[in-house]
Amino acid sequence: MTKSPFSSNEAKSIIKEALKALDKKHLAFIAHANSFPAETGKNTGFGTVNSNAAKKLMDFLSGVFTDVQLGPAGKTKSIDASPYTGTIFSNNPLFIDLEQLTTDKWCNILSVETYNKITENNPNKDKNRTAYSYIFNAQEEALKEAFENFKKADCNALKAKFEIYKEKNKFWLEKDSLYEALTAEHGNDYWPMWKSETDKCLFNPQNEEQKTAYAKRIAELKEKYADIIEYYSFCQFVISVQNDKSREYAQSKGLKMIADRQVAFSDRDNWAYQSYFLKGWCLGCPPDYFSEDGQMWGFPVMDPEKLFNKDGSLGEGGLLMKELYKKMFTENPGGVRIDHMVGLIDPWVYVSGKKPKIEEGAGRLYSSPEHPVLSKYAVATMDDLNHEVEADKEERILKLTDEQIKLYGRLVEKIVIGAAKEVGLDKDSIVCEDLGTLTHPVVSVMKEYDLQGMKLIQFVVPEKPEHPYRCKNINERSWAMVGTHDNEPIRMWADQTVHTEAGYLNGKNLAEDLYPDATAEEKEAVAVRCSNDAEFLNQTKLVELFACKAQNIQVFFTDFLGLYDVYNRPGTSGDQNWSLRIPDNYEEVYNENLKTGRALNLPLILKLAIEARGHEFASRNQDIIEKLESIM
Repeated sequence: MTKSPFSSNEAKSIIKEALKALDKKHLAFIAHANSFPAETGKNTGFGTVNSNAAKKLMDFLSGVFTDVQLGPAGKTKSIDASPYTGTIFSNNPLFIDLEQLTTDKWCNILSVETYNKITENNPNKDKNRTAYSYIFNAQEEALKEAFENFKKADCNALKAKFEIYKEKNKFWLEKDSLYEALTAEHGNDYWPMWKSETDKCLFNPQNEEQKTAYAKRIAELKEKYADIIEYYSFCQFVISVQNDKSREYAQSKGLKMIADRQVAFSDRDNWAYQSYFLKGWCLGCPPDYFSEDGQMWGFPVMDPEKLFNKDGSLGEGGLLMKELYKKMFTENPGGVRIDHMVGLIDPWVYVSGKKPKIEEGAGRLYSSPEHPVLSKYAVATMDDLNHEVEADKEERILKLTDEQIKLYGRLVEKIVIGAAKEVGLDKDSIVCEDLGTLTHPVVSVMKEYDLQGMKLIQFVVPEKPEHPYRCKNINERSWAMVGTHDNEPIRMWADQTVHTEAGYLNGKNLAEDLYPDATAEEKEAVAVRCSNDAEFLNQTKLVELFACKAQNIQVFFTDFLGLYDVYNRPGTSGDQNWSLRIPDNYEEVYNENLKTGRALNLPLILKLAIEARGHEFASRNQDIIEKLESIM
């Protein structure tokens, strides 16, 4: 019977030794906070890193994993569960652990009866799925009860901390909480639908007269909706306190949290900082694998002239972005994953109301010297372009000077790296999601600043010998993974790949990269087996992950536990997306799936990865191989 490699500290120690031998510095467990499990009878309908169940999961992962990669933590809307459309500063109140509010530490501000009612009525209490619509409303009711009791409670220490928190975070909290007041005023939380033009532009006055009038309106709203504003601030305070405690606990277990910074800005952020955005333009994605018409994300685009002043110093928008990253790095010493790095370096923008296609006016913000509107922002010149290639293609730009590369990378250098340095971190605390389109500017900036990108081995193009996602081509300065939150589990991919030409070609490459000492006949046998044996292909891809030279590895929870389900399918919508959770009985699930080869069997995979480095390497590490065999 296959043993669980997480069954003892001795087994964990052996795994850690093997990872070190393979020169792995980080092994990160990927799970968005909403996907965290619950304890029996305590499932409210949404996961959180702040629950007791989360602490037990950290206990389980500790000693092997070094990091936990979370998703974006911003406040989401009632009609959209995607964490990638959340707020940039405000945290999601759904991540508040309600059970804690029923305890003495929180002055018992939430009744046990209310908490029990929420867990009892959760429609998905026996499923590993969030119940987003349900908990969105139920959590709001519970937090309002907690707030009313907090105001009356004799908990002066907490109240003093609350006042300090409000003052410390005033610059963003005031705007975000005022938006909540205006939501009540207008009966909806989508500001473009508000009838008052004044309320739409409170922080975007065009002249002194408007500035005076808007200031008066803000004062009126603060007085009229003082309780709503205070309630919003209270929720942000609670989640901040709980997050701090959870990070402390994780670090005590040798785990660091990695945050996720999405490229998007929420409606709330768009309203608060609209003067910093480029009017009439949206951020999106050109036609690609997922969408033949491109992806209309609808997110506002930072105005380059607001990001930087003419002298190169940070403008208002740039200062805002730096404050955001400083907050994220301060709260997440494990670092920050930047979703869609292309969006910071070479973003694709389109005209609001049109498709993100070239023929409808779309283009790259800094790479379109031929564009009638975008040319004013171009870093690349007409002489730098391959005019035989369309503007949305990777090969569009042929060459760049060192000065141009610096201009493409100044947002990364002055804002992201600059923010990390100011809180005592270095550039290795930046995880760059550079999957998909890799234009010349993106590649050049990544190289210039020696940034760590991602290598997704599930998406290798096996026909291309030098493809960057192939084992032999993955360099040390990478974060490698079989898939992200947007991909199918590796076993599902394997099931779909066998009995196809891609299965054989993948197998051929794997044989070349992982069996260097094998004969031609033996390598051919591996290729053939990969093309018709899904279990073997699945296992061999996992070996590739740990055998490659990347010093940093990420594993999504579905691949780790062996779940045959998808967390998110890009370009689609519906309740299935963003709802998959780690089962409450994850240890049992993991152990059962180990027996069938679905779960990640680290001792076996690491043993094979060491052997895949060749006879000489395996001989030097024979003692580790024998230790791994003892816990298999």
